[in-house]
Amino acid sequence: MREATAGIGLRGPHMQEFLEIRPDVGWLEVHSENFFGHGGAPIHNLMRARENYPVSLHGVGLSIGSGDALDSAHLARLAHLIRMVDPVFVSEHLSWGSINGVYFNDLLPLPYTEEALDHFCLCVRQVQDYLGRKILIENPSSYLRYRHSTIPESEFLTAVSQRTGAGLLLDVNNVFVSACNHHFDALQYLSDVPGELVDEIHLAGHTLKEFSDGEIRIDDHAAPVSDAVWSLYTETLNLMGAKPTLIEWDVNLPPLDQLIAEAEVAGRILSDLHESAA
Repeated sequence: MREATAGIGLRGPHMQEFLEIRPDVGWLEVHSENFFGHGGAPIHNLMRARENYPVSLHGVGLSIGSGDALDSAHLARLAHLIRMVDPVFVSEHLSWGSINGVYFNDLLPLPYTEEALDHFCLCVRQVQDYLGRKILIENPSSYLRYRHSTIPESEFLTAVSQRTGAGLLLDVNNVFVSACNHHFDALQYLSDVPGELVDEIHLAGHTLKEFSDGEIRIDDHAAPVSDAVWSLYTETLNLMGAKPTLIEWDVNLPPLDQLIAEAEVAGRILSDLHESAA
């Protein structure tokens, strides 16, 4: 992608309207697994969108951090989709979601240990070797931490990129959610991640849940980007420079024009950064 612009995560309910109006957004991202079928309307519509927009493939099911061997069938489907779409980015998560053939409907956190780092890097290299291309790894949102973790997440994430050549997909909302839940400094986390390793940024909404013994923030992609996350996004760009930025919204989908309006906010922030740097 030659210029850092703002895009949207394109979901099925918005597809037909999007194809009809062809809005002015910089790029699109879709969940890879939604297009693993052979033919049919989903692939046809994705390829129509690809005629006019750069497309990124964002995976949620490869479970790179699992103790299981990588799923060869999943990788084969992903490789086939990549050949069709020729995406600008292919991304996965710093997480796991399956073990011993049992799959969970979540992106689960890793223990941040040297052993886990070695294993995760090995798997990332295997994925990149199979696909014949660089992938991006996204930082997770988290609600618990392992007692025996010895490496800060920002350091772990950076080490994955430096050891494997993978890029980073920095989810600013995830940083904010995890920082609030675990009481660490979100801006310090961002300062610890080398900006040259970051190829893409995600922004999304989250929900605050309050209980008698405290509160927790849930990364549910079910609301507009919060003011606090917009502020942290601006700080991120000041630290790292302009990066292609995507608005994710997966639950309680709004009208398409509201999603586009969120991307326009990111676009204005990117434009202001470009102008101040000129």
